[in-house]
Amino acid sequence: MFKSKASQAEQQQYQEKFEQLKPKTPILKNVIWAFIVGGLICVLGQFLVNYFVSLGFSNKEAGGPTSVVLIFLSALFTGLGIYDELGRRAGAGSIVPITGFANSIVAPAMEFKREGYVFGIGAKMFIIAGPVLVYGISTAILIGFIYWLRL
Repeated sequence: MFKSKASQAEQQQYQEKFEQLKPKTPILKNVIWAFIVGGLICVLGQFLVNYFVSLGFSNKEAGGPTSVVLIFLSALFTGLGIYDELGRRAGAGSIVPITGFANSIVAPAMEFKREGYVFGIGAKMFIIAGPVLVYGISTAILIGFIYWLRL
């Protein structure tokens, strides 16, 4: 259907008014917050690696316990609601791979816990992270198979 000129003019006026009133995104502030928070998470990870190395682990071996501690802290802070607030402020800085992944598994589980352990937590826990796991595992199997064929 054809729009009348008056309708098009109204729509254009509305769009102009919307552009004037919409809040401006503080890009520089967001970038700085993401950099600081992401950096602090990485500093915590490096501190944990150094701590485990000081306990006698090799650099390679220290990665396992460091990952476990970071995942635990991320899950704990998600359950307490702290990680969500951090995510609101830091944006992408809080999605440092291991902590962001733990958050993406725990957050839906917390949201659906009132529906029970099986149909709530069990069914919804991997709603966000599930596709990542499926494609990650599938890709690993495919690459492993190609590597096996080349040997």
